[in-house]
Formats: sequence, C-alpha cells, structure tokens
Amino acid sequence: MTNLLGEFFGTMVLIILGCGVVANVVLQNSKGERSGWIVITAGWAFAVTMGVFAAVATGAPNADLNPAVTLARCMAGLYTPAHALVTMGAELAGAIVGSVVVWLAYLPHWEATESQALKLGVFCTAPAIRNPVGNVICEIIGTAMLCLVFFTMGAKSVGSIPAGVGPYLAGIVVWSMGLSLGGPTGYAINPARDLGPRIAHAILPIAGKGGSDWGYSWIPVVGPLVGGALAFFIARGLGLA
Repeated sequence: MTNLLGEFFGTMVLIILGCGVVANVVLQNSKGERSGWIVITAGWAFAVTMGVFAAVATGAPNADLNPAVTLARCMAGLYTPAHALVTMGAELAGAIVGSVVVWLAYLPHWEATESQALKLGVFCTAPAIRNPVGNVICEIIGTAMLCLVFFTMGAKSVGSIPAGVGPYLAGIVVWSMGLSLGGPTGYAINPARDLGPRIAHAILPIAGKGGSDWGYSWIPVVGPLVGGALAFFIARGLGLA
C-alpha cells in the first residue's frame, strides 16, 4: 500500500511541475509566456527529478511514475501482474490530481487565453504533424529509449549508483528525450502523464476549453506501452534484464 501512495504522490508532483511549466510558457499573460521549448524540456526534467524524490520519500523505492516503466519492470519480474496494474492505477490517479492543481494555479489565465489548442496543450500532448503511424512510431522509439537507458543504469557493469543520485539521472534522461526526440509528438513517453491530464481537461470547467482530442489519445498510451515492452526484450537480449 505504501508503494501505491508513493507512486500516486510522486506522479502528482511530476504533473504539477511538468504541466505547470507548459502552462507558464503557453498561457496568455503568464510571466513565462513564450519562453520556449528549452524551458519546457528543462521544466519536465526537473519535474521528473522532484517526482522521483517525492515517490521514494513516500514509500515507492522504484519511483516508476510511468505505466510504461512499470510494464517493463513487470516483464523483468520486479512486479506481479496484479501489482503492476494497481501501480499503474495509482500513477494515473496522481496524474489526474496533479492536473487539477495546475488548473487551480493558473485559474485566471484560462479565460485570458483564446487558443483552445494551447489550453489543451497544457494537459496533454499533440503531434506537430498529425500522422498516426509516424506519431505512434515516435512514441514507441522515445519510450523504448527511456526504459532501455533505465535498464542500462541498473546494469552490474555500470556499478551501483550512489544514494540520492538516481533522481537526477532520471531527470537528465527525460531532458535528453525531450531535446532529441520530443519534436514530433511532444514526447508523452508515459501513458499516465498524457491520459490523466486529458481526463482532467475533459471534466474540469476550464473556460473556453474545447474538445480533449480523444481521437489522438490512444497514441500516447499504446505507443509508450509498446515501447516499454520493446525495451525489456532488447535489454534481455543484451543481458541487462
């Protein structure tokens, strides 16, 4: 049960700071308006670091914060299937709650922002070029890289990572993903990160919000899960899992 609390709380922190930086950059009259992609990728990296610290401190030593990572670790034998499913549920719930906090933090800015797409973009990802095949391939590749790097970080040949360093390394990995592979789809690389906030967008009374783009929503869920599974098979072939 403690593990579930940690995954919930850590994912909530991740989303508050991650979706929060997007809100700061894209919502009208925010002091960070139009500060750009580098700010967003850095903000998400720091959000991951803070989220991992929060998860570990509240009882989730694995600090997955991501159903794709949980799936890969389940396939590696670190979770039972039942435990993996409830862990994913805790991550999704944390993402929904975190999104509500972001909405409240930027409450006056939703009405001030005319663009429905920008408001939706605070909560979930959208492709730069809408191409379902290309978009899902990008999410598979990005998530496979994310999970594969995590497997390499745990390899015996790398040596043990000193206590307290892991969260910073996780943030660097996500920063790298955003800078290198984030352009085509906005790098969801995490089903809970995209689906949870998208659900929140659909149910919250956001001024002038428009639709939640459910037609695209399967891509940032299915792509990362496939990428996580693919990473496990590659890692096992390389003797890392």
